[in-house]
Amino acid sequence: MSRAAALKPEDVPADCKLTPDAFTRAIGFTPNMMSTFAQSPIAFNAWAALLASLSKALGMKTRDSIGLAVSEVNGCNYCLNVHCFTAEHMAKLPANEIILARKGHAIEPKRDAAVQFARKVIESRGRVSEADLQVVRDAGYTDANVMKIIALVAMYSLTNFLNYVFDPEKDFPVVPLADSV
Repeated sequence: MSRAAALKPEDVPADCKLTPDAFTRAIGFTPNMMSTFAQSPIAFNAWAALLASLSKALGMKTRDSIGLAVSEVNGCNYCLNVHCFTAEHMAKLPANEIILARKGHAIEPKRDAAVQFARKVIESRGRVSEADLQVVRDAGYTDANVMKIIALVAMYSLTNFLNYVFDPEKDFPVVPLADSV
């Protein structure tokens, strides 16, 4: 049961409306997580600015794969539902690649390096080894790209934590738990 009510569309503060409205246009509805998060315009808009800034970083398949890996490590079912939906319908990842991403991998070698690195960042709380960093660099990622991966890990973790604390009502198709994939 949700610990905070999602705002009705008419109650979302005006300075928060752009992001939920964009999602409504893209997927047909405003996710409950956003309607809940919008209760704090400062926090919501900080997240929305990060989301907008990173929306072109590293390609959609890589971003969604990182979101799946991070949400799996954090055990956030709400975000797993969201990322499985967007990975399938927007990034056009087939089911086997979605499962692979949840396990911290990808079929394409370069994307695999990014997803593995993201998983190591979240599992180690950023305390990756020099060897971990070198692997992602050797795959063709610049330090600026590595910083984008870290920013994506942080952004996805923020929504994972928000969903844990407030437990918004699930509004995406439910995916099986990690043990089942």
